[in-house]
Amino acid sequence: MTIRVLLADDQKLIRSGFRVLVNSAPDLEVVAEAENGRQALELARSERADVILMDIRMPELDGLAATRQLTADESLAGVKVLILTTFEVDEYVFEAIRAGASGFLGKGAEPEELIAAIHTIARGDALLSPKALRGLMNRFLAQPELSSGADSTELDVLTDREREVVGLVALGLSNEEIADQLVLSPLTAKTHVNRAMMKLDARDRAQLVVIAYRSGLVRSGAVEQPGVQPLQ
Repeated sequence: MTIRVLLADDQKLIRSGFRVLVNSAPDLEVVAEAENGRQALELARSERADVILMDIRMPELDGLAATRQLTADESLAGVKVLILTTFEVDEYVFEAIRAGASGFLGKGAEPEELIAAIHTIARGDALLSPKALRGLMNRFLAQPELSSGADSTELDVLTDREREVVGLVALGLSNEEIADQLVLSPLTAKTHVNRAMMKLDARDRAQLVVIAYRSGLVRSGAVEQPGVQPLQ
């Protein structure tokens, strides 16, 4: 199945480079290009895009605002957003994931990283580099209204195993890595992730990360130690 990609960046040369790169993959196709967030929303609807490569800084409507509107539109529920920017700044990471983006990648990423990133979020997984994940954690910890107001009851709908899996997702582990750590099959790990997403009304794995921090499931410093069990 071909993954339909929409490019949203106000710089034509950058879009041109991404277009050539994306179209070089046999199962990816650039179906449209937008110069601002407003165009991106319109084209996402008309061109039935699966993934949007969204720059943050654009005129009229920036990438973060466009992502918020997109994720609030039920008719675009299947569209995934990969935020592309020059710097993995803590504030951008935090706001992008809160807005509903499925991933965050620096524009300096290698071509194979970008192709892999599109495939990753197209199948419903989250994509956060270790640097971006640390930034997201630091941002939460820096905001007293979020870090001190943790409400663990938000996770009461989960089984103990699902809580454990959500904690590992928040540390950036893939299904395969979760399976290895918990001695499960990758399919079982994926099933636990999907059930947790459904119970918590999470759009994707990136939203599970937000919930894990907001609820206090992930402790300060856990991101620096990916092998540490995140449960209290």
